[in-house]
Amino acid sequence: MFGEIWSSPELTAEKLGISEIKLSFLRENGILKPGIHWRSSPLGQKKPWKPKAVYNIKMCRNIINKFYLNDNGSIAA
Repeated sequence: MFGEIWSSPELTAEKLGISEIKLSFLRENGILKPGIHWRSSPLGQKKPWKPKAVYNIKMCRNIINKFYLNDNGSIAA
């Protein structure tokens, strides 16, 4: 965990019950917003670097529940 708010993609996907690929898809397609649901983390990375995204699990869960609830109230992810 990165402090109280930001978590690794692995932990976030596990806590949300989705794959890391699905998590990446949601970020890359604008469902998860930068600065709210995710941010770049250059911690421990040297230039040139491809920053790793870290996620706010609580905010991600809120948006996933809002957009991905199916008719019977369970997550369709």
